[in-house]
Amino acid sequence: MCGTAGGTPDKIPFDVPYGATISLDAAKRLLAIAEAEAKKHDWKMSIAGVDTHGELLAFERMDDVQYGSTTISQNKARTSARCRRETRVYYNQFETGHAYVSTLDAGLVASPGGFPLVEGGKLVGAIGCSGGTGDQDAAVCKAAADTIK
Repeated sequence: MCGTAGGTPDKIPFDVPYGATISLDAAKRLLAIAEAEAKKHDWKMSIAGVDTHGELLAFERMDDVQYGSTTISQNKARTSARCRRETRVYYNQFETGHAYVSTLDAGLVASPGGFPLVEGGKLVGAIGCSGGTGDQDAAVCKAAADTIK
């Protein structure tokens, strides 16, 4: 429900509490799930798993993926963890004329392919994928993120 200030929400969006960071083993399992999804479509990806602070836990670069995807996947995961939302949210804002998004943080990524990992209603990390189109990146990461409950 919105308040009286022209559509101002009563609650903060994406207000997911922070939980304990996923383990390294859990992060590796998520990367394996994402890699399997990418291989199913013959998509080459860089895949990054980060903790609740957006710091790297696990990383994988598939053979022959473009080199730029190494940093992009990590930045997508970092953005998703630190901002507690899918990176597509920023992409959608930017695409609809909200250019201010590019001024929020120099490391913020406004591109699909970063997903928060929410377990038991708490943020436990994030995963980021890069190498294909934004929708391909998102599909690969979503396959892994959806396994967290």
